[in-house]
This record gives sequence, C-alpha cells and structure tokens, in this order.
Amino acid sequence: MAITEERIEKIRSVLSVRQPTLTVVFENVHDPHNVSAVIRSCDAVGIVKAHGVYSGYERFPELGSKTSGSAWKWVDVVLHHTIEECYSVLRSEGKRIYTTHMESNSSSLFELDLTQPVALVFGSEHDGVSEQAVRLADGNFTIPQVGMVQSLNISVACAVSLYEAYRQRSVAGLYDEPQIPNNELQERLADWIKR
Repeated sequence: MAITEERIEKIRSVLSVRQPTLTVVFENVHDPHNVSAVIRSCDAVGIVKAHGVYSGYERFPELGSKTSGSAWKWVDVVLHHTIEECYSVLRSEGKRIYTTHMESNSSSLFELDLTQPVALVFGSEHDGVSEQAVRLADGNFTIPQVGMVQSLNISVACAVSLYEAYRQRSVAGLYDEPQIPNNELQERLADWIKR
C-alpha cells in the first residue's frame, strides 16, 4: 500500500514536536491496559522513548493494538532488568529522575520544572514505586489531591503528570522548534514511513 504525501506530512509534523528530553519509567507494571495507556499518553505529549523496568518475576505484558491505539508503534520502549540499569541510562542522557511516592518530603507535581531533561517514575499497581527506585532518584513528587482515597491509577497519574509537563513545555516554547537533531529526525521519518 502506497503512502500518501498527506501521511508523510503528518509523520513529519508529529516528529517535529517530539520531546527527547522528557520520558517516563514504569516499574513492574503488569496490567497490559495500564502499560498501553501509559504509552498512549507518552505519544500524546510527544515522548520519543519510554522505559520499563521488570525485575524478578515480573514480565513485560503483551500489548494489543486495541488498548494502546497502536501508540506502541510511535514510542520506543526500552526494557531494563534493574532500576540501577535504567537510571544509569537516564543519567547518561542528562535527565533528572523523579519518583511518584507518598512521603512527607515530597514536592508537588506543580513545583517541578518539567522543561528540563527529566524522567518521571511510576510504580506497579499494587506496590507502587520500589524503595530502591525512590532512594536512588533525584527527588520525589506527589499529585495534589483533595479526595478520601489519595491515590490515582498508574495510567491516570502518568497522564496527569505528562500533561503538566506538556503545559510547562508548551508555555516555554519547546513545541515550537524541533528538539530532535535534523539528521535523527530524517532517519526517524524514513523509519516511521515504513511502519
């Protein structure tokens, strides 16, 4: 099936606003619906690459195109066996790492500068972010809430956080000019046309 000029222009337009300095980490998230929703939110705000950490008995779930809206085709997902391995990669890219964990010294999501290179870490449905992930991170944040439950589903927490990043980055003009170097942008364009 031949690709149309309209489709190529759509791909070029999407790539031109991708944000390589913004990413998420999902740690031992086993529900494929949650993983799919996270990846879908990543695509919606222009994330190039997301990271999954699956240690011990946990495995990356099988994703269906129905739940992810095929977003997995447009967001690279890098899998790691340990949080240390993942954080090492993120730090080599110059990113600050913030976990989502309820504790007294946490910052509000709205206090974070999300225009800087940053990785936001979200934990599993039952256990949340691991103690090790929290301890090795640069900081911790919570999403302000006024309800009785004081927690959000991982995919919802991720979407709320990413849209705060989107808001800050949009105000700062980071979606106005391509953030991906031109040679990489052209390589990705050629790759995406084939997908």
